[in-house]
Amino acid sequence: MDSASVGGAATDPNSINEGPSSAVVTALATPPTVSQQGGAGESSSSPAPPSRYESQKRRDWNTFLQYLKNHKPPLTLARCSGAHVIEFLKYLDQFGKTKVHITGCPYFGHPNPPAPCSCPLKQAWGSLDALIGRLRAAYEENGGRPESNPFAARAVRIYLREVREGQAKARGIPYEKKKRKRSTVNTTAVGVNFSVAATQSIDGGGGSGGGGDDIAGGTAANVATATTATATATATTTNG
Repeated sequence: MDSASVGGAATDPNSINEGPSSAVVTALATPPTVSQQGGAGESSSSPAPPSRYESQKRRDWNTFLQYLKNHKPPLTLARCSGAHVIEFLKYLDQFGKTKVHITGCPYFGHPNPPAPCSCPLKQAWGSLDALIGRLRAAYEENGGRPESNPFAARAVRIYLREVREGQAKARGIPYEKKKRKRSTVNTTAVGVNFSVAATQSIDGGGGSGGGGDDIAGGTAANVATATTATATATATTTNG
């Protein structure tokens, strides 16, 4: 058997669909030795691999650094500004996969166009927004100062807002912010405390002797506390 046939058998991609070889079966059937078990214990204590977010953030950061290197004239990270970040986002549009209809297109504002058109493909607003978030974090993790972070520049925020609004009109897909839900747990608890305090006040009024005065005094304090808490909860809800 010649070396070419051996190499072809070793690199045959169909071999991954076949059953395990005899060597693998033997290795699986043979119990591990003490040294192998110790090695497995040591490997289990190795640091966990980076998360998907961390891996993507590293790739994005390396891509941006390569963009600065290939820029004409070349740019350094220290001289990078919000304008350069916007140029980078526009540069990425050539790799986009989102159809953004132009004003003269008959499908402008149509969320589900019935036929293809010649409008350009661009990066979706959501992808750009997530990208800027990762690069903003990577910049500071690599020694950049927050006050000089070009990815947090006001010009970049304005550009992203314009992209969001423009794509919403062109694609007929509005981007709505998620409304924060206001919690009513505190208000409900205050109402319960106030009801209990009022009940105790009625019961205390029917009593006799010094004990009734103590209960009434305690009830008055509870009512005052409940009233203050209600006012605080109302003010908090109004400010929120």
